[in-house]
Amino acid sequence: MTFRAAKLAFVGTVLAFGTASIVEAQPQTIRFGHVDPDKWQSSKKGAAARIFKNIVESETDLTVDLYPAGSLGDENEMIQQAIDGMTPVVMVSGAMSKVCPAAGVLDIPYMFESPVVAWQVLDGQFGDALAQHCLEQTGLRTLGYGETGFRHFTNSEHEIHTPADMEGLKFRVQDIPLYVEMVEGLGAEPTPIAWSELPTALSTGVVDGQENPVGTIYNNNLHELQDYMTLDGHVYGTDFLLINDQFFSQLSEQDQKVLERAGVIAGNMGRAIQQFTTAEGLKAVQEEGMQVYSPTAEELAAFREQAQPPVIEWLRNDLGDEAVWIDRLKEAVADTSTDTDE
Repeated sequence: MTFRAAKLAFVGTVLAFGTASIVEAQPQTIRFGHVDPDKWQSSKKGAAARIFKNIVESETDLTVDLYPAGSLGDENEMIQQAIDGMTPVVMVSGAMSKVCPAAGVLDIPYMFESPVVAWQVLDGQFGDALAQHCLEQTGLRTLGYGETGFRHFTNSEHEIHTPADMEGLKFRVQDIPLYVEMVEGLGAEPTPIAWSELPTALSTGVVDGQENPVGTIYNNNLHELQDYMTLDGHVYGTDFLLINDQFFSQLSEQDQKVLERAGVIAGNMGRAIQQFTTAEGLKAVQEEGMQVYSPTAEELAAFREQAQPPVIEWLRNDLGDEAVWIDRLKEAVADTSTDTDE
């Protein structure tokens, strides 16, 4: 090798090492995806993502790029991106049970009597155990739990006070067996229809009613197509703020602590915005003429007694060995309710 060639090789080696050092010194960028609008004042996931970004960027050298409104795909696509490491952080709800079936027990109807009970269960030993189980199953670490809110029935025919009032009515449901079993158990006819087709189905009488959180009903003007709402809160929807664990493990211990704290705060922020939009939406739909009914404790017990058994039976068959999570959730709710009563 000539002196010139050796010199060039040496310079090339120095530049290579220098470039590597520069790359390593650059702040890492975290892609954060969710399906809700970006407006934090009215979007639960939007609010959670925004405060997560602010905390992480103000306390670390990390950068958080937000991808709201399904810009990276639907929840199923995004959770797979998180598993693959393409989008390290995502916030999803129903898609979690697709990759961690045990999470599906949270959708058992009439399991939580209030959001406070749900929060205590998820923020306690049960939530910790479920997060660890799902981490082992998916490689996704749960940084925090948010909420999509309680779902309620609406219809265009008459008030619903008891399950008997649901007989003969057709309700649009998601194409999920749990929801089909629940509505059938209550004596109504479940009709799976795509979300995009729901307004037309309600307008043309293909279905008599539907079920969704109050905020979703109001923000999508479904109250203009329905006359009655029953605040039965049949399913409490949970948001999961997730991070690819391999990505997480490569961060410094100090940065990991910041992300863990930011995740818990983000989940609580999402809960707060969801509660706010629920209260605002409930007031608005009544002011605009919708009749809203709140079932009594005895009436809710009747709903629970009819809806839970078929759903739990279906879940036990579907979960197999993981059906133990049904009983673990029941125990956690019972313990929390007892503590609350005291």
